[in-house]
Amino acid sequence: MESRRRWVVLAAGVAGMTAGCAFLYGLPYLLPRLRADGLSLTQAAVLVACPTFGLLATLVLWGWLADRYGERGVISVGLGGAGAALLVALTVSGPIALGACLVVGGAAAGSVNAASGRLILGWFGPAERGLVMGIRQMAQPLGVAVAAVAIPVLSRSGALTFLAVSCLATAALVAAVVRDPVRTALGVASESGSPYRTPVLWRLHGAGALLVFPQFAVATFGLVFLVDAEGWSAAPAGRLLAVAAFGGAAARLVAGWWSDRAGSRTGPMRILAGVTAAVVALLAAGAAGAPGLAVAALVAAAVVSVSTNGLSFTAVAEYAGPGWAGRALGVHNTGQNAVAALTAPVLGAVVTHAGYAVAFTSAAVAALVALAVVPSARVHGREPAREYTR
Repeated sequence: MESRRRWVVLAAGVAGMTAGCAFLYGLPYLLPRLRADGLSLTQAAVLVACPTFGLLATLVLWGWLADRYGERGVISVGLGGAGAALLVALTVSGPIALGACLVVGGAAAGSVNAASGRLILGWFGPAERGLVMGIRQMAQPLGVAVAAVAIPVLSRSGALTFLAVSCLATAALVAAVVRDPVRTALGVASESGSPYRTPVLWRLHGAGALLVFPQFAVATFGLVFLVDAEGWSAAPAGRLLAVAAFGGAAARLVAGWWSDRAGSRTGPMRILAGVTAAVVALLAAGAAGAPGLAVAALVAAAVVSVSTNGLSFTAVAEYAGPGWAGRALGVHNTGQNAVAALTAPVLGAVVTHAGYAVAFTSAAVAALVALAVVPSARVHGREPAREYTR
């Protein structure tokens, strides 16, 4: 029964994460509708970024609440709040009021980002957490895919209604089927102090943020690079990158499985950071004058650059332990989302003034620096002394 329950908990957590990510990261598909409503491109772009602003403001707070009160209530209340904010957005007029609703909704939806990873720490043992965290991390591309299919064919009000219902339905699902894992007294009352007293978590946060840079460099500029620099039309370029995205989802699962078998998160993470640096460097070389190399390297980079995401989350949660995992994952998520938000404008300026080769070279350098920042594979988490029991 307990074995089946943990997979039910995982399924509910992934469903909630998917709904939250469809809202948080899928709103750019609403841009044509917003522009058709009379907004400028700048105004519309600011609106679709509003959920991220709210997310960044509350991730650590949601993590603290999960540490203090448990995951089930945090996820269900947050998703319910996001759904309510989206319903209010249907009743307001003007971009300022709409933006305010989206900021509040994003702040609420951040609960699932901070707490769903913590559920995995509690319900799954160290020998399988890597694979399971990879499954959890698939929710982000899945949520974006759901948004890509649904939002373009809906009106603005229809899209907001769809996202609201998704959040409210998964909030109810989490409240109904998720049960917080029970922690031992050692895991709660006998904490040995903040895990931030050593540099390990800071290095994991830094490496995770650095590895987001090449990931979003490829995701943000891959399509426009194929169209502008390689002469592709948008439709086949989009199909190629869609196939690469499925490959990236599979890469997350394989990386998690590998870390379980290796008994280390940071060892595979260091190797994949090095592979990412090499592949993105090949992409930069292709952008400088080797068209065939550029396309192949772009596909490989789209797959490999996303592979470390689940490893860094698992390593952070395990090292922080159950008493600090929520806050630590909140800090980790905040850093990654901040880098993701800055990648587009920064690299956009680099591409404009120096070209794609320089932009992709900077992404390769970021991955190379991350390789050096990742803690040694000999560093183990503190989870044996802070383990959950069920």
